[in-house]
Amino acid sequence: MSTIDNLLDPFAIPRMVKVKQTFERPVIRDVIGEFKAKLGAKKVLATVKPGKNIAVGVGSRGISNQPALVKALVEEIKKAGAKPFLVPAMGSHGGATAEGQRKMLIGMGFTEEYIGAPIRATMETVQVGVSANGFPVFFDKNAYEADGTVFINRIKPHVAFRGDVESGLLKFISIGLGKQKGADICHDLGFGKMAENIPAMARVSLEKANILFAVGLLENAYHETCRIEVLNNNEIEKEEPALQMEGKRLCPKIYFDKFDALVIDQIGKDISGTGFDTNVVGRYHTPFCTGGPDITRITVLDVTDVSHGNANGLGIVDFTTKRAFDKFSFDDTYPNSLTSTVPLSVKIPMVLKNDKQSIQACIKTCNRLDKENVTLVRIKNTIALDVIEMSENLIPHAKENKYLEVVGAPYSLSFNAQGNLF
Repeated sequence: MSTIDNLLDPFAIPRMVKVKQTFERPVIRDVIGEFKAKLGAKKVLATVKPGKNIAVGVGSRGISNQPALVKALVEEIKKAGAKPFLVPAMGSHGGATAEGQRKMLIGMGFTEEYIGAPIRATMETVQVGVSANGFPVFFDKNAYEADGTVFINRIKPHVAFRGDVESGLLKFISIGLGKQKGADICHDLGFGKMAENIPAMARVSLEKANILFAVGLLENAYHETCRIEVLNNNEIEKEEPALQMEGKRLCPKIYFDKFDALVIDQIGKDISGTGFDTNVVGRYHTPFCTGGPDITRITVLDVTDVSHGNANGLGIVDFTTKRAFDKFSFDDTYPNSLTSTVPLSVKIPMVLKNDKQSIQACIKTCNRLDKENVTLVRIKNTIALDVIEMSENLIPHAKENKYLEVVGAPYSLSFNAQGNLF
């Protein structure tokens, strides 16, 4: 028994109960059918000429239905007689290397065999101009040299700043297609200037590069596609703010304003740019965002395999496990933080040997005398919030909320011989 064992073993983990959270649920039942109908209605494929090379930009997020939508877009481009290829458009992600970004696409399901188009990954860029506020604007070299660029991306709130546009189409252009150079410049003055820099830089690429059209996706709180908008080049900047507002309204949340401890099973770049949606848990790595629940202690148990060692976000929480720490790749994580100029999110929290100890550490340090009454919530990740777990002492609060339904009886969490959750 180590000193850490002796300090943490006395702290009992409360019994838990499953809770169903209910959110507004608009949803598209036939996503591909709706997508093709929107493509046809907007006549955007008329801009795709036979024999031309068309770059299809794809980012690093785990967006619902995205591989199938990209596959459908590639098929429609081929029907128009053009030759599509995929371009990783993810700024500094994937360790800011072409091969790292290529692997991220493949890991998310964008294989050349499934999509039906080759992946052309590069970190080389072309400067296409200078923004009105004085920033050089860069664009992926392979995309720039193509005859046209199109892309699909989700529109949602950003995890580090607020503005008329946050995480969506204009950010995809200025930072995603701008590659590491574009991302670096856009972040250089910090997140306090991002609401200004993103549209200013994207405006140059919309004018000077070869962007034909974009597809904006909205998801409901159940991580389901609920709206698809196909926008011509000249519609993107005008239409995105309203889509951003709708995206914010549809976001998931935890229906508790304050509790002692949160257990997050997994974080990763496929879930959020900061590993988890900071808006959901009320923990931020910049001073330019506020809101969300008041949580005293947070632990993260694991990093998704799809994140390829990028453990961005661990620095914002209090505890993690040796399992998650062992996946932490400095080469894949630090370029992202150096580019965004926010070192806090990649710091290393206290590392405990297993899941059980990391949860006990939250209880031990939650600053209440009656530890037997600690309030605890457990979630899989911040995009899977329809069913969560909570300590049984929160049942009365859940019964007062019409959006919460207690499912089944309380139970004790089960750990294996290594002290990790089953």
